[in-house]
Amino acid sequence: MRPFPTAILASVLGLAALLPAAAPWQRWSLPAEPPLKPLMVEGQQPNPADFSPEELKELQRRFGVHGPQPALAQLLTAGLDQWQPLRRNTLEKIDGLAPTIRREAKARYLNPILLGAILYDEIQHAKPGENSPWLVHSGLLQTHGPAQLGVEELVHQGLLPPEHTREQRQMAREQLLDPQRNVALLAGKMARLSSALGIPSGHLLQASNGYRDAHWIATLAYLHNGKLDYPTRILRYMQDPALHALIYGRQVRPINPII
Repeated sequence: MRPFPTAILASVLGLAALLPAAAPWQRWSLPAEPPLKPLMVEGQQPNPADFSPEELKELQRRFGVHGPQPALAQLLTAGLDQWQPLRRNTLEKIDGLAPTIRREAKARYLNPILLGAILYDEIQHAKPGENSPWLVHSGLLQTHGPAQLGVEELVHQGLLPPEHTREQRQMAREQLLDPQRNVALLAGKMARLSSALGIPSGHLLQASNGYRDAHWIATLAYLHNGKLDYPTRILRYMQDPALHALIYGRQVRPINPII
């Protein structure tokens, strides 16, 4: 995800009235996001979203690093996270992608909540109109689709030659614009990065398993987005009850008042 420009904040806010109301079966309890629960007793383990200078140097050497978002961008991100109409709209989009998330996570032996949390963040903070085919094919944007992936990810996964034609690049962008295909590519990216980090194949990452798993999750999130403040958000989103209900298909239906 890229920082949310202040110039279009008013446009985003103006869309609030156009967002559809939640259907009855989608009326979850939507409290403010809970704070990240300590994964270990204070003093025993460091914050899993923190990286040592040595780790950062190694990750920079291998993958690149961008540092934290500017303070203003972080403030706007925090504000958007508390805007309930946008949250409902984001959850509705995740609901439509949930079968694909479950399928791709199972195929790659990934934690589906990790995929859901990344998609939640990227969809929640997407810019209006950024998935317009005209704008995408103009080349002005570098990342596309619900997971905000670039054409280079298809190169990394061996799905696009490094030296590709303009027509091949256009076709790759079309793949990224397809939501289901985009989710599949996100799963492929997480599997690719897991292998590069030496995470044992067949090991399902769970933050509740302890510091090591939580730190691996934080590292994967960091490598996806490239911002040091991103892993903390992903670990927090992974505890969101509404997101869990969607990913695992446990939607809460209201009780009929007549009964």
